[in-house]
Amino acid sequence: MTDIAVIGAGMAGLVCAQQLSQAGYSVLVVDKSRGLGGRLATRRLHGTWADHGACYLKPKGELFRRFVEILRSRHILEVWTEEVYELTAGAPLSEPKNRSPRYVAPAGMSAIAKSLAPGLEILLNQRVIAITPTSEKSWRITLESSNEELTAKAVVVAIPAPQAVMLLESLSEGVLDTAFLDNLRSVEFYPSISAIAGYPLTSQPLPQWKALTFVDDADLAWIGLDSSKRPNPQQPHFVVQSSADFAQRHLESQDLEPAGKLMLQRAAELSLPWLNTPEWMQVHRWRYAFPSRPWHEAFLSAETPLPLVCCGDWCGGNLAEGAMLSGLAAADEINHQLGHLPLDNVNFFNVFV
Repeated sequence: MTDIAVIGAGMAGLVCAQQLSQAGYSVLVVDKSRGLGGRLATRRLHGTWADHGACYLKPKGELFRRFVEILRSRHILEVWTEEVYELTAGAPLSEPKNRSPRYVAPAGMSAIAKSLAPGLEILLNQRVIAITPTSEKSWRITLESSNEELTAKAVVVAIPAPQAVMLLESLSEGVLDTAFLDNLRSVEFYPSISAIAGYPLTSQPLPQWKALTFVDDADLAWIGLDSSKRPNPQQPHFVVQSSADFAQRHLESQDLEPAGKLMLQRAAELSLPWLNTPEWMQVHRWRYAFPSRPWHEAFLSAETPLPLVCCGDWCGGNLAEGAMLSGLAAADEINHQLGHLPLDNVNFFNVFV
C-alpha cells in the first residue's frame, strides 16, 4: 500500500510525484518505458546523445523560468541559441524576428527528468493494464508483466489522454462518470516522426543556424543541429521532425526507415544538399507528440469517492512548461481531496537544495 500511485514518468508525473513526496506522502511512480522523461527523450547512439523528443526549453512563466535557472545553476541546462530561423519554400532564409534563449541539456534532455527523480520510488518497464477500486477503499493497480498488484489511496494518471482513455474506460460501469470520460476523449494530439542522422566530418560547411523551422511545409516541421548541444562532438548530427500530416501518413508503417529517408531528402531539397547522404540514421514515431485539442484546465479530475486525477502537457497544451504546471496542479488537487492542508509550490524546489 502506498498513499499515491503516479502512472507516467514524464515531466508532469515526476513533478507531481516530487511535490507530493515533499509534502510527506508515500508515492510510487510507474512507467512502461525503460527510462524517465516521456517526451524529454534522449537516445544514446554512435558515441553521442540525440534529443529526439523535446528539442529545447523556452520558458514563459515565472515558475518555469525559476526551474530552468535552478537547473542552469546545477549545470544541467545551458543556453543553446537565441535564434531559430524560418524557411519557406521558394523564399530565402529569414532572420529570426524574436530572439529569446532556448535552453538544452548537454547530456540530453532526459537529464531534466533525472533531476526530478531523487528520493522517489520508481518502477520502470512496468505497464499498468488495469485500475480498479477495492472494498478497502483503495485503488488496485495491476501490472502487465507481474502477478504483483499495487494498492494506493489515490491515483494520478500522467500519460497522454488517449492512453488514459484506453486504461480507464475498462473500469466497471458506474465507477467513472460519463462526463469525465467524454472530456478525456475530447483531447486530441498531432503525431510526429523524428529522424536522427549522423554525417562525416567532411560534410562541411555546417549551416549558420542551429535550429530551423519549416513554414507551411507538407513534410517537415523542424530541424536542429543536435551535435551543437554536445561537448566536443565527434561528428555532426541532426534531428529532423516531420509535419503532423507526414507523420499521419506514415504512422502505422512497420518499417520507418523509408519515411526517415524521405524526410532527409526533403531536408536536403530545402536546406543542405548533403543531408541526403547520412552515415547513419535512426527514426522514432511519436503517436502523441503535440496536443492539437488540449483540455482547457490544468488537470482533469474524476468524480469518484477515491481520488483519481489526470494531468499532462495536454492540460493547457504548453509542452514541457504546461506539463510542469499541470503536475503541480494535480498534486494540489490530490492533496485537497485527501483533506490535507494546501501545498506550497515553493516546496517543489526543495528537491534541488
